[in-house]
Amino acid sequence: MTPVSEAGEPGQPFVSEAAVRATILVSMQDRARRHSLVVELVLRAHRAHLAGATVFEGREGFGESGRVHRTHTLSDDAPVSVVIIDRRERIEQFLGDVAELLEHVLVVLDDVDVVRI
Repeated sequence: MTPVSEAGEPGQPFVSEAAVRATILVSMQDRARRHSLVVELVLRAHRAHLAGATVFEGREGFGESGRVHRTHTLSDDAPVSVVIIDRRERIEQFLGDVAELLEHVLVVLDDVDVVRI
């Protein structure tokens, strides 16, 4: 990642680096072959040695299909966000590598600063 500010600069007790956050919006029931799409994405991000990946489960949501996804006691079709952070070129390479898994999936890219204290 490219340093934005260096520790030791006046008023800067930390290092800030430019990065990209990819948020991949799926459903808990989405599959990649026989596996959970969520698990597959995290495993592939880990194998690609990306800086980090975290899964956030929502209570309710909908997307392009218009179908409402919910957390239920009998079946879990909760909306899920898989958030992955790294340098832009590494995120773009990763998305290209998993493109076949992301048909009809919304991916949001945000420029972020990663702060190391």
